[in-house]
Amino acid sequence: MITRIRDVRRARKMTLQDVADRCDPPTTPQTIGRLETGTRTVSVAWLNRIAGALGVEAADLVRLPDRADVPVAAILDHDGVHAPRREGVVVPPQPSPGLVAITVSSGSGDYRSGDEIWLDRLEPERFASALNRDILVPRPAGRFLFGRLIGREDNKLHILPLGAGGRQTVVTDPPWAAVTVRLIRSL
Repeated sequence: MITRIRDVRRARKMTLQDVADRCDPPTTPQTIGRLETGTRTVSVAWLNRIAGALGVEAADLVRLPDRADVPVAAILDHDGVHAPRREGVVVPPQPSPGLVAITVSSGSGDYRSGDEIWLDRLEPERFASALNRDILVPRPAGRFLFGRLIGREDNKLHILPLGAGGRQTVVTDPPWAAVTVRLIRSL
């Protein structure tokens, strides 16, 4: 089986040690290197462990004939645009369970018309992980609130609107919230 472990690891700017440490249970960087190069057989269990460490789906680590890679043509940094030192690919966004989306029809805050905002649904016990990030919260009668989560006290969420000068809204006992995880923008 031909894997993309190295490509995905490099796209995530992680070292062999980073991946080894984030595996559950942790392993050695040498083992990750052997799995990347094919000198050690990659089992489904290893794919799942490494995918978890990289924050992708196991399918993202396998080369599939019907899926095109997106090669990295250049790197943009403070000095301008440069050719990459070695070949690389980026991992195209893939939906995962629990994702919801917002489509932007009119610009608001940092978001522009035509943007797609992907959000990961959170249960109440995970709300604190979304502090200082944009979240979507359901409201009664099929309405929603979208803004920056700036505070959490007990069962109350303090949310700032996207535009400048708005006042915070306090939402009590929302059944779920969704935190922004990806912005898809056409140029």
